[in-house]
Formats: sequence, structure tokens, C-alpha cells
Amino acid sequence: MDCSARAGSFSRPKATFRTLPATQGSVCLIGVLAAIGTVSVWTPIMNPAIASRWFVFPNILFLAPVPLATAAAALLTWRALHSRSEVLPFVGGIGLFVLSGIAISLYPMIVPHHFTLWEAASSDRTQAFLLVGTLALLPVILMYTSWSYWVFRGKVRADIGYH
Repeated sequence: MDCSARAGSFSRPKATFRTLPATQGSVCLIGVLAAIGTVSVWTPIMNPAIASRWFVFPNILFLAPVPLATAAAALLTWRALHSRSEVLPFVGGIGLFVLSGIAISLYPMIVPHHFTLWEAASSDRTQAFLLVGTLALLPVILMYTSWSYWVFRGKVRADIGYH
């Protein structure tokens, strides 16, 4: 059997190419939500200090909205995966990782049980050096990226690919 005959047997209808990323995204979202749920249940069980931080009276009032916000971000991401939006799944994914709870559990400890955020930070001179470098290079990177998007706009469509 020659290559052209084999290649034709693997062709799919065009509608499948549009739904495949949404299906793959949904599977990945379920995995992320399972991991967030596992970590959220396991963390207070394994560390009594975190359990007391989460479930004592004043803190529980501030932390109670976090699971609701996580569920809202998950629902937004799920719905966005099945829409034509490209930005909303990205924003929803960022929201899920921000709300995942590990930063809430460990703050202000950046290295668990060893260093706070301020102890782990570099010196003021190092941070000033990095700030100057970032202020010089970030505009160049953003301009180059914008130019690249401008040059290649409209060249790629969702319905064409290596098939």
C-alpha cells in the first residue's frame, strides 16, 4: 500500500478538527481539577499548621470564598473550552492556578518551613539590577512579539493543518 492511500484512510471530517481541541482541553481540565481537589483535601490532613490556618474562625471567613471562586473559574473554563473564544480558557486556567490554594496555604513561607518570602528574596542591589534589565528588555520583547503577530496575522486558520 502506498503512502497516498494510507494518508487518505486517516482523514477526518472538518468538524472533528474543531471539536478535538475542546475535547482534549476538557480532559486536561478534569485532570487539573482532580489534582486541585486532591491537594486541597490532602494538605490540611498532612499538615496541622495549615489545617489550623484554614479552619480557625477569622481565617475561615476569608478563605471560604476560595473554593467557590475556584468552582466558578472551573465552570468558566469549561464553558470557554466549548466556545470559539481563545482568551477565556487561558484566563480561566490562570485563575485556577492562582486559586489552587498552595500559595494561600504556605504564605508567607516561600520554602516550606524554612524561609519566608522576604528571607528568600535577593538583595536590594540585585533586585535593582534586574529591574533595570527588565525595563530595558521587556519593551523590546513586547515590540518584537507584536511585530511577529502582525506579520503572521491571517496566515493560519483552524481548519487547515498537516492532514
